[in-house]
Amino acid sequence: MQAAMSMDLPPTLTPAGRRVLDAAAELFYREGIHAVGVDAIASAAGVTKKTLYACFGSKDRLVAAYLWERDQRWRQWLTEWVESHGGSPRDRLLATLDALARWIEREDPRGCGFINALAELPSREHQGHAIIVGQKHWLLSYLTELASCTAAADPARLGRTMLLLHEGVTIAAATGIIEAPAQDARTTADALIPE
Repeated sequence: MQAAMSMDLPPTLTPAGRRVLDAAAELFYREGIHAVGVDAIASAAGVTKKTLYACFGSKDRLVAAYLWERDQRWRQWLTEWVESHGGSPRDRLLATLDALARWIEREDPRGCGFINALAELPSREHQGHAIIVGQKHWLLSYLTELASCTAAADPARLGRTMLLLHEGVTIAAATGIIEAPAQDARTTADALIPE
């Protein structure tokens, strides 16, 4: 996470900066990071390129801010969903897949925004790379923490399995090759999590 720490995260945003980040987030997710130039972002945000650079300094820093903010939204969504929809430790772990299904419906028709970005940011030197990897580490840690509250004999293994199910759901949903992949993953998880 070293590269990301060199940037002011969370970024302090002016109203123009907020518009830039919102426009970039929509465009980066919908069209891809490399396909979207700063001209398109500035135009969509209703600002000049000079304002965009004054707010973020570079496109790379804007990409990092987009990924950081997306990570924060996903963490909040997932943890709040589990808190409000989960009951027993087993139900809480299963609720992560319900939360993912709902998130995909609302936010991710093109698949996981982090995996999409990782395909475009292979260099570990890019600020966004550390944010993506950090997000996946957090998800594994969170799922393992939930698994450790169940009667699972090997919570670490169950946490890893749940992460694989989550990642598989996002890919299957993006490709459309499996109808309702989160439900299938939930059925699999249900058989794996001890009562």
